[in-house]
Amino acid sequence: MKFLYDLSIRLYDLLIFIAAHTGNKKAQLMYSGRKETISKIQAFRSQWKSPLAWFHCASLGEFEQARPVIESFRQKYPEHKIAISFYSPSGYEIRKNYAGADLIVYLTSDTKSNASTFLSALKPSIVFFIKYEFWLNMLDEIKKDGIPFFLISGVFRPNMFFFRLGGGFMRKRLKAFTHFFLQQHSSGELLNTIGYKNWSVSGDTRFDRVQKTAQSVIEIKEIAAFKNQSPLLVIGSAWKEDMDVLIPFINTFSEPLKIIIAPHEIHTDEIKQWQSQLAKTSTTYSVLKMTPETDVDVLFIDNIGMLASIYAYADYAYVGGAFASGLHNILEPAVFGPPVFFGTNIQKFPEAAWMISLGYAYSISNTNTFTDIFTKIYGDPVLKSSIQKGLQSNMLQACGATEHIMKTISTLPSLEHLSNVPVR
Repeated sequence: MKFLYDLSIRLYDLLIFIAAHTGNKKAQLMYSGRKETISKIQAFRSQWKSPLAWFHCASLGEFEQARPVIESFRQKYPEHKIAISFYSPSGYEIRKNYAGADLIVYLTSDTKSNASTFLSALKPSIVFFIKYEFWLNMLDEIKKDGIPFFLISGVFRPNMFFFRLGGGFMRKRLKAFTHFFLQQHSSGELLNTIGYKNWSVSGDTRFDRVQKTAQSVIEIKEIAAFKNQSPLLVIGSAWKEDMDVLIPFINTFSEPLKIIIAPHEIHTDEIKQWQSQLAKTSTTYSVLKMTPETDVDVLFIDNIGMLASIYAYADYAYVGGAFASGLHNILEPAVFGPPVFFGTNIQKFPEAAWMISLGYAYSISNTNTFTDIFTKIYGDPVLKSSIQKGLQSNMLQACGATEHIMKTISTLPSLEHLSNVPVR
């Protein structure tokens, strides 16, 4: 099984190489970024001999889960440098200039030699992986070197290979982890079944992150002027599959409503195509900034980085991805209290089930179900007010994961003297 794992890594590397040399932009970024990783680490380490904390994030969503811990760790252990690695270009390219880290790189391909070279060059004193990143050769190397190693906001599900027949070669790799910080007790119960007791339920660190964001939200004058006094629906991280459901609703909903659409990725041709399908007037944010014309119904956000602040203006929020690859961050709008809508692919997102169970979020399967639920809430101010107050209250109560993690790592016997950990 280990042979097959290593073979699959090699085959995927080959696919990235081929895609990078045949015009695929993401593959090009990953291929060129990985080639520079070791030289970047070596250059950094030639300058800085300080103890170092390494955080690995698959992409942007995992970075948002890591961020509260990164910032708390830096405050508590200022003598440590911070290194962040990303697997995906969609994480690295957006956060490569994040000021809270001293070094940001792509994670190299998970071959045994790459893992050994990466770890030997980086020399971390403590390692954090986020949610469910399990690169087996890297886990082997971390365990071999005896580095304190933690999973943040971990999620385990019964269908994961750890809990299936033939998954022993993966189960034993979990021995690398010093402690698992989990989002839910059910994940801990699964770990119990395979003999791992070194876990605690911390919750999801993103609750801490979005609360902090909400407290320092940036005012966007153009958005405020566009909204004016009208109810506002913000459609965030929209994919084609989401817009196929929502455009018929937008075209037929006749009550006063302004709409902001932030695509998952910014493609001018796609935005123009969506605009052509709308029966209502629309513009883009870049045009709105140059010619402040607010007498339109729909505004497309054609840049990256504004969405979290835009949600502060939302009376209703739809979060995309759950008709495609998977749901995007629903906690970003939820912290402000609007009813939250999304598609049906939510099995891997416990926060979605939690919000649905409270009655503050809705999984919709088609245009008709969205129209029916939206219209009901729109026409019932008491219900909408109840959702806002209840959601904001529950979001606040769900905070505390970062504090739990920081307290735990500081009291574990192997980390009592973390501030004095030597450079490896």
